[in-house]
Amino acid sequence: MDKPVAIVTGASRGVGEAVAILLAEKGWNLTLTCSSSLKEAKKVAEKCNELGSETLVIAADVSNEEKCKDTVQSTLEKWDRLDSLINNAGTTVFNPHDKLDGLSTEDFIKIYKTNTVGPYMMIKESEEYLRKSSIASVVNIASIAGVIGVGSSVAYVASKGALVMMTKSLAKALGPIRINAICPGFIEGEWLRSGLGDEAYDFTKNAIEASTPLSMVCNPEKVAKGVWFFIEDAVATTGETLVLDGGFHLK
Repeated sequence: MDKPVAIVTGASRGVGEAVAILLAEKGWNLTLTCSSSLKEAKKVAEKCNELGSETLVIAADVSNEEKCKDTVQSTLEKWDRLDSLINNAGTTVFNPHDKLDGLSTEDFIKIYKTNTVGPYMMIKESEEYLRKSSIASVVNIASIAGVIGVGSSVAYVASKGALVMMTKSLAKALGPIRINAICPGFIEGEWLRSGLGDEAYDFTKNAIEASTPLSMVCNPEKVAKGVWFFIEDAVATTGETLVLDGGFHLK
């Protein structure tokens, strides 16, 4: 009961997994959510348990408001506290920006509900309990897409841009809860590889590494360290956006 508690959404792989493992290493207890990959989320929980963390794994699609409420209430029932919320769950449709007929109204709504409305609902349900914590923090995982307009699709760009601005708005409204966002660029991993395909993934990764100031792309572990910075170190920071893209946005 003395350990701080965090909820990490979309925690079955990639950034969510890396964040969960880092928080477990730092001595946190964790609620881990996933929309469908429950088996993989349980494997992440096992890794966290080996590091001394208590975990709760919940199948919860953040686009469903009742699932958001259930996630927070289940966390409170287990630990009677909540100190941090990491809104990582996200979705997209891969579609070239100039192919306007490649996106439907339903695509926009589905992506927006998960990437923007879902974090809002998680914050709404968590607010009362975060206010009881002396270290309350929310970290929204947005994207460089929401800053400079590149990304898997226009619908994705729009949803992440909205998440960045929502972060600023809620940071003003909900202090002293600190609310910040991280905007990764290209993230190494199977999720992006499966979306782009091997050839496009390798070409894009190599092109970014060859042209950005730091000659690198992002990875889940770098994002996790950014999350930890906002949780632990940035005690005088709220409403800010941390870009992690090796300098790609400077181009």
